Amino acid sequence: MVIKLKIKKINLVAFIIVVFFLGLYIGMHITQSDTEKTIIIKYPEISEKQSAFMKLPAINRNESGVTAHLAVDVKPGEGLILVNINNVLANEDTQHSARMAAYVAESETGIDLSGLDIIYNLLANASMLEGPSAGAAMTITTIAALQNKKINQSVMITGTINHDGTIGPSGNVFAKAKAAKKSGARLFLVPIGESENKEYIETEFCKKYGIFEYCQPEFTTKKISIEKEAEIGVKEVGDISEALEYFVY
Repeated sequence: MVIKLKIKKINLVAFIIVVFFLGLYIGMHITQSDTEKTIIIKYPEISEKQSAFMKLPAINRNESGVTAHLAVDVKPGEGLILVNINNVLANEDTQHSARMAAYVAESETGIDLSGLDIIYNLLANASMLEGPSAGAAMTITTIAALQNKKINQSVMITGTINHDGTIGPSGNVFAKAKAAKKSGARLFLVPIGESENKEYIETEFCKKYGIFEYCQPEFTTKKISIEKEAEIGVKEVGDISEALEYFVY
């Protein structure tokens, strides 16, 4: 009886050990399977480099509008955001705009960028490319690259980009509108409230005081339609979702 009892105890211990290691083996394979599924879900669209191209307005040293060129490359990587400025003198605002463009593009598309590298390539006949006002263009081009879609090259845009996707104000809008027209664009998108340009008119008022005459300059402000003066269609847009309707197809 004692021998049989010992055999039963040994068999029970062996059974427990076998069940333990079997459960560990199955658990490891289930975890590995779940991880593989997660990776497939996270990066279903980007398996090789995808690119998008856009023309955008810039200002040269003489404060005249010129056309810059932006190409955005997206490829599998380590979550890097890189800015290749070539011959353009750009300040830290350009880098900030690139980071914000990637952030908004990730929110807009729902594509996780942690396993992707994004490279912004800027080329322009301009000594300075304003980083903030290129934000909206950089965001739209990033979205197009992520979705592997083309951009309507007959449309150009100026405006900053905010974290929630809204488009903020831009400077020298009239000069940029003329540059957009010269580059062949038919529609120019601008931030809300910037479809009109302010022109300051200086006059002189003179009045006699006895034998003396005193003259002083006076200034008035006149609003001019950018669409009419630049001879290009102008449309105000408030956020990236609205702007995308004119660009991506």
